Amino acid sequence: MTRTLPFKQPVSILVVVHTLTLRILLLERVSPPGFWQSVTGSLEAGETPAQAALREVAEETGIVVAPGQLDDWHRSNRFEIRPEWRHRYDPAVTHNVEHVFSLQVADDQAVRLAADEHRAMLWLPLDQAAEKVFSWTNRDAILQLGARLSDQRPPPDCEHQSRADPSDIAAEPEPSSNFRQSGQ
Repeated sequence: MTRTLPFKQPVSILVVVHTLTLRILLLERVSPPGFWQSVTGSLEAGETPAQAALREVAEETGIVVAPGQLDDWHRSNRFEIRPEWRHRYDPAVTHNVEHVFSLQVADDQAVRLAADEHRAMLWLPLDQAAEKVFSWTNRDAILQLGARLSDQRPPPDCEHQSRADPSDIAAEPEPSSNFRQSGQ
């Protein structure tokens, strides 16, 4: 049998779509049935991971978002491609690199499935979603989402101060000139 389609690139994206209350969108693959996942997909020629993430979210869910709404985790996973999917890649390819993103949507976000890829969808609490997905990279991303969002929220003391009268809040001293934030 002659292959007429080009091989897929062994570079993909994973987008964990979630609500503010950490309900996670999961999609059940058409083939094989019972394989639940977040939005995934391979990069197309000339596409960046962020462009692929936006395209795949739109194709698989009907959700169209601006690039600034997508949270790029600047993290990737390398994993072995499942044997049943290797025929999609060059015969010398055995591993894939997956770039991780997340996307927060409204609680009442409508979803339109791509019928050729997915047969069903669910919105599940974070822990239940992590248990249901078949991929270890997807499970890890879902579990890490809660921690990522907690790190981005102000601590309870700051939330209390932000609701107080500004005259009740003491000014914070300016950082010294050799102050440096970690990660920069």
